[in-house]
Amino acid sequence: MTLIHMEPRSASAPPADRTVADAMDAAGPQVCDDMTVEVALAVMASARAGHLLVCDEDGLCTGLVTRAQLVAVGDGAAYTDRVRLRDVLGDHGPVASSATTMAEAEHAMRYRRLDALPVVDEQGSAMGVLALAR
Repeated sequence: MTLIHMEPRSASAPPADRTVADAMDAAGPQVCDDMTVEVALAVMASARAGHLLVCDEDGLCTGLVTRAQLVAVGDGAAYTDRVRLRDVLGDHGPVASSATTMAEAEHAMRYRRLDALPVVDEQGSAMGVLALAR
């Protein structure tokens, strides 16, 4: 898991130092990393969600997958019905600490070309999702 930033911030931080916790959306659907790509796409469709938060067997957030990522995997030549979400994420996707500033998160998301970033608490549990405004 790649944590974007872990420096604590004051509760009275000025607007320029807003944290992702101030701007994140609700976590949305969370699934286990042993779920197959096909099942994950079905969960997304039924939840009318564009992404899923992925958690490990301990319930810790390991990343986020989007519909576009899963469709691309499914269209790949190496795809089988045994491909799991942990295979799609690889060595865990990036996540942000709830204390990460908005400026830091926006920079990291633009640099990594991410539309959404999971926000986790100190224990690594999902708190929400930060999405870039387009």
